[in-house]
Amino acid sequence: MSDQTLFLAVFLGGKDNPRMKAWMALPEAERRAKEKEGIAAWHAWVERHKAQIVEMGGPLGKTKSISERGIVDTTNLLTGFTVLRAESAEAAAKLFENHPHFALFPGESVEVMPVLAIPGA
Repeated sequence: MSDQTLFLAVFLGGKDNPRMKAWMALPEAERRAKEKEGIAAWHAWVERHKAQIVEMGGPLGKTKSISERGIVDTTNLLTGFTVLRAESAEAAAKLFENHPHFALFPGESVEVMPVLAIPGA
């Protein structure tokens, strides 16, 4: 077992983001070319960091909110996730600098947080 900490990285982006609106306004051929470039860059990022990636994760779909009031459809900015190991939060965050999610695609940001042990477990 590694002495590194487990981190959850969540990818954020919204339909109302100006970058997303500009992306969606691109001609289809241009957008597809940018998608191809972005996917290649994403695969290259995965290859560079495969030793740290515990769970590749993936894109997220439509959201349900469950509470004491019941189950309802909702929206949020979560677009995907990845689980990884790193020596520190700073080291985990640095892995996502210039990530294709926002460097090539119209994503807004990536947030990284440690996965903590369940108290008493």
